[in-house]
Amino acid sequence: MADQIIAGQTTPESHDANHQPDASDILENKLTQLRSLLSCCHGDCSEWFDAIGAQHRDNIMWIAADLVDDAERLFQQLATCPEQSNASNR
Repeated sequence: MADQIIAGQTTPESHDANHQPDASDILENKLTQLRSLLSCCHGDCSEWFDAIGAQHRDNIMWIAADLVDDAERLFQQLATCPEQSNASNR
């Protein structure tokens, strides 16, 4: 039986209970999710990716495209409003 892998929180949590994730936190999470998703599509896992069928491959690429769209929006938000990324560093 294959081992089950469950992804956990990859970024440190704030000790401030009122802290809301800012754009840079969300961008980091999206890019981490995208890296994990795409790791299924190349290298040692590429046989699995080929075997899942065209519909599932299309769905995975759709998810990847959505993550890239989200990351682009967040990056633009940070580029036009840099104080958002600095707010959590204060």
